Amino acid sequence: MSEEKAPAPGKPPAITTDPLRLVRSRGYLMVLLIAAVLGVPISAAAFGFLALVNELQSLTYTDLPKALGFHGTPNWWPIPLLAVAGLLVGPIVRYLPGNGGHEPAKGFVASGPTPTAELPGVALAAVVSLSLGAVVGPEAPLIAIGSGLAVAALRVARKPFPKQARTVVGSSGSFAAISTLLGSPLLGAFLLMEMSGLGGPMLGIVLVPGLLASGIGALIFTGLGSWTGLGTYSLVLPDVPHAARPDAAEFGWALLIGVAAALLGYGIRWLAVHLMKLVQPRRLPATVLAGVVVGLIALVYAEWTGHAASGVLYSGQSGLGSLLENSAQYSAGGLVVLVACKALAYCVSMSAFRGGPIFPAMFVGAAAGIAFSHLPGLGETAGLAMGVGAMSAAMLKFPMVSLLLATLLLGKEGITVMPLVIVAVVVSYVLTLRLTPPSAAGGAPGAQASGSEPSGSAQGEPSGGEGGRSTG
Repeated sequence: MSEEKAPAPGKPPAITTDPLRLVRSRGYLMVLLIAAVLGVPISAAAFGFLALVNELQSLTYTDLPKALGFHGTPNWWPIPLLAVAGLLVGPIVRYLPGNGGHEPAKGFVASGPTPTAELPGVALAAVVSLSLGAVVGPEAPLIAIGSGLAVAALRVARKPFPKQARTVVGSSGSFAAISTLLGSPLLGAFLLMEMSGLGGPMLGIVLVPGLLASGIGALIFTGLGSWTGLGTYSLVLPDVPHAARPDAAEFGWALLIGVAAALLGYGIRWLAVHLMKLVQPRRLPATVLAGVVVGLIALVYAEWTGHAASGVLYSGQSGLGSLLENSAQYSAGGLVVLVACKALAYCVSMSAFRGGPIFPAMFVGAAAGIAFSHLPGLGETAGLAMGVGAMSAAMLKFPMVSLLLATLLLGKEGITVMPLVIVAVVVSYVLTLRLTPPSAAGGAPGAQASGSEPSGSAQGEPSGGEGGRSTG
């Protein structure tokens, strides 16, 4: 793939590349081949990352208490573990290259493939944060790691590649890394597309290598999950209750849920950003304190409601199915307390730890939607779907991804409630943009977050492009 010439000073950039000619070029076929080959080891590395996190969660929150003689996991157990998480993450962020990835409170930011030197810090900070109970998701670190591994592999080849080719290959690595995490390779494609602001005639040209890597990655995830017996770590909701055809009352609820999600999302982001500003100048003690606070929130929730503290901890990815399956065991008040505690722990975690924003937003939205379904005129499945979609739109500012997350997650029932989800997502997205100050529009597709850490261009990697690095 050839690079485009830089525009003359004072003139807007012109698209001089003919997409059809580009597809027919030998260089594009080479990029497709590289994307296909790299999809195998990168998806295997992503599977190993998720398997490690899952095993460490079981080890620290289930096996260790039993080994110490406890009958079950005490409600106070998260406090010391999250303090240890802060004790480990703080130095990683402070001293290793790359600050452990971008601050989650700043949302998804397209900033090019991850420099090779930053990969250890990104991986270590994410593994510790996710394993010991911080309320962040694995998607952003996987996107960063996937792009970094892909570009590092190009370096091993010791063959010069144009910047455009490196960016596309880095994007393909991200596709492969999250190929099944969101439940479908298609969802990963839409996430990276909206994150980077791709569009126009070059959209398909850049997406095709990524889709190829994603498809191969999905096969690798499925094969490794079957071979190891560990599963694919994919977002799945089993046994979704039947959803009736939407009526006028539920469309009214869609408007209300959209507004509520936008307001809650704005509050979460506002608090997370302000806490982040307090953490940054005193990284080491503040990260430990943040861990203790998240543990205390989980303790309060467990003592108040009688439910397990794990409902507040972690990303919420595996907790969504359990929440829906056991929804009858939650009163409306218990669900409100769960939403409040999870949202608050989410804020604190994003201010100090490292991970992504998607799964906690989905869990908060799902719990809020189920809580709304206790009121007249709203079914449980419709409430959950609208809550997931609207809250995702509020936190991510990606309307298409939010719609697909809420509908594909529910299978055939998602098709039934899709009109309701569309209304809730649109209302939440538009109101979120209206509430967001122009200077803080870092979550917009393709935009650089205000005050974000510098990219890795100093290490010789591209600092921007169509589908590279994002952390959350």
